Amino acid sequence: MFRMPFIIVISILFFDQAAKFLVVKNLALNQSIPVLRGIFHISLVHNRGAAFGMLNNQVPVFIIATILAITLIALNLKNSKSNKLSLFNISLYLILGGALGNLIDRIFLGYVIDFLDFRIWPVFNIADSAITIGAVLLGWTILFNDKCQNPNDKINSKSKIQN
Repeated sequence: MFRMPFIIVISILFFDQAAKFLVVKNLALNQSIPVLRGIFHISLVHNRGAAFGMLNNQVPVFIIATILAITLIALNLKNSKSNKLSLFNISLYLILGGALGNLIDRIFLGYVIDFLDFRIWPVFNIADSAITIGAVLLGWTILFNDKCQNPNDKINSKSKIQN
C-alpha cells in the first residue's frame, strides 16, 4: 500500500516530467502556442538561472543548494514524531517533489524546462508551482502555528492549558 507522502512526491515528479517531455517533443525552443491568446500560452523556455532567470548559468550552485534543501526536508520528515499528514508536512512534500523535478532537469540538461506562460509573469513549470504552493502553505503553518501544528515541534502542554 502506498503512503500519501509518496503519492504526493511521485505525482508531482510524474506530471512535471511528463509535461516537460511533451512540450520538448512538440515545440521548438522559444516557440509559443496560445491557449488563451494574450493570456495563457505554452512556451518552451530553457531557464539556466533561478526564479525570474536570476543568477544565470550558476547550475552547480543550484544543484548543491537543491540537494541541501532536499536533505534538510527529508531529515525533518524522517524525524517527525507523528505519522499524521499535517499541513506542515504536506507543504514539505510539495516543495520536495518540485525541487526533485527541477533538480532532474539541472543534472541531466544543465537547465530547467519552463513552459507555463501567463504573459504577465515569467514562464514557469509544474515543479515551480509545487514549490510555490508548498512555500505558501509552509508560511501559513508558521504564521498560524496554533491551528496547523508541525508534528515535529514539541508541544508544551502546560502553555496550551494556560492559554
